[in-house]
This record gives sequence, C-alpha cells and structure tokens, in this order.
Amino acid sequence: MTTNPYLPDTPLILGMMRLLDHPDLHAPAALADWIERQLDRGLSVFDHADIYGDTECERLFGKALARRPGLKHRLRVITKTGIVHGHQDTSVWCTKHYRAEGGHVSAAIDAALGRLQMEQIDTFLIHRPDPLMAVESVARALENAVEAGKVRHIGVSNFLPEQWRWLQKNTRLPLVCNQSELSLSHSAPLFDGLLEATLSDHLKWLAWSPLGGGRLAEALPDTLLASAGAQTGLDDTGLAIAWLAAIPGSPIPVLGSLRDSRIESALKGCQTVLPRPLWFALLEAIRGHRVA
Repeated sequence: MTTNPYLPDTPLILGMMRLLDHPDLHAPAALADWIERQLDRGLSVFDHADIYGDTECERLFGKALARRPGLKHRLRVITKTGIVHGHQDTSVWCTKHYRAEGGHVSAAIDAALGRLQMEQIDTFLIHRPDPLMAVESVARALENAVEAGKVRHIGVSNFLPEQWRWLQKNTRLPLVCNQSELSLSHSAPLFDGLLEATLSDHLKWLAWSPLGGGRLAEALPDTLLASAGAQTGLDDTGLAIAWLAAIPGSPIPVLGSLRDSRIESALKGCQTVLPRPLWFALLEAIRGHRVA
C-alpha cells in the first residue's frame, strides 16, 4: 500500500493559535527561547494561520526568528488562509466569509512570508472549504508558489473528501494533508468514513483540538482516569494523545497548549501504546454508550 511520507519524524505539531494568550512569550527573546526549547525536544513543526490573532501570531513568531536567525533553519511552519472574519471585512456588510481565490491566496502567501520573516513556508493550507472556490485559480496560485520556492507542500484544512478531491483534480501537485478536528471527544470521523477516505487518498491527518478543548479530565470518570493512569503512567493529556496515536495512519496532533508541562505530557502519550480494551473503554466513557 502506498504511504504518505509527509512529516514522518514529527510526533506533535505545536499550534500557535493561542500565542496572544501568553504575554510572557511576546518579547522576541522570550519566544525565541521557547521555540528553541521545543526544538531541543524534537518538536520542529509550528502551526499558524493568518487569522490567528489577526496576523499578530505570525508577526510575533517572525520577530522571534529575526532575533535568533539560526532557529529558522531548524523548524518548519504550516500556515493557512481563506477565512475573513466579520471585523476584517472591508465591505459594507462586515460579514464573515471565505476567500478561496487565486489572487487572495497568492497575496496571503507573500504576506505570511513577510510576517514570519522566512523564505519558505513548509506547508500552505486552504483553511476552509469555500462553496465559491475559484478552484483553477487557487490551484495555479499554489503551483506558482511551489515553483517559486515560496511553499514546499500544499494541503487543506477542514475539507470533506469530495471537497479535497475537487481541488486535487485541478492541480498537478499532491495534497499532503487535511488538518481536521479529531479527538477522543470528537470521534465521529472514525465511524462515518472520513478516516478511510483520508487513508485511501494518502492524506496525512493533522488533528486539531486533540485534547477536546482541554475538558477531557472533566468528561471522563475519575475511576477510569485513575486506573488508566496507574496502568500507563499517563495523565489525561497523555491518554488523549495515546488514544489518537493508535488510529490507523497515525494522525499527528496539533497541540493548542504552549505550556511546557502539557507538551511533556503529550509527548509521553506519543510514546505509549494503549491496550486495545482501554482504547475502547475511553471511547465508551466519553460517548456514554458502548460500540454496537
């Protein structure tokens, strides 16, 4: 069976969406220190989007790289475009909308490179499926960016199979990934065919919100957490990540937390194989019913 070699050495992706919630990391030197700590842990992929902090998350990250230029050669950045919030809409309607258009995508790539102060984005994603997507112009914009060396890989985010297949049909480049929600508390894609479509089309699943918004400890019974922890040595974060790691295709968690303690727990989960009955026990507890 053909496999997807995209990011084979990456146990976790570090999501930067909440960077503005951590003022202690806003100074370039402090953020550079934090980035270097993650690199030393073996974590080299950082996830951005132009809407995170209204572009400010990318800008802060770029200032940290400019402060310590050697870091940029050790890391890879994923970023995205395609969502316009209502307060960003310059029309009279001030409406949240999508912009999967060639010109917008090209401009977004150039703007992201400028904010990040990098020469190449490792992976550029279309953030949401756009019912008005100008698919041919989007495909050409992505192809031109790859040919110019501005982008290394292309992919999608939150797409359903026929949505990513339509874009794939219109570009000669492979889509390497779909960044989509998947977690113990959002397991429907394991039962509705989305996982199998992802595997069949050789896309890597980048799983956002892998900890269910950080509420798993509240959702799981204390007795189950205690017994699972005693058997595996994992806390609720580690259990959530180990649960994901057991899924075929090895989805890569996009961890939203920037706390070192949470990152360490997640890494421990990446390195732990859950017993199959425990995997299903956790699923049963979170869903409130057994599998059929």
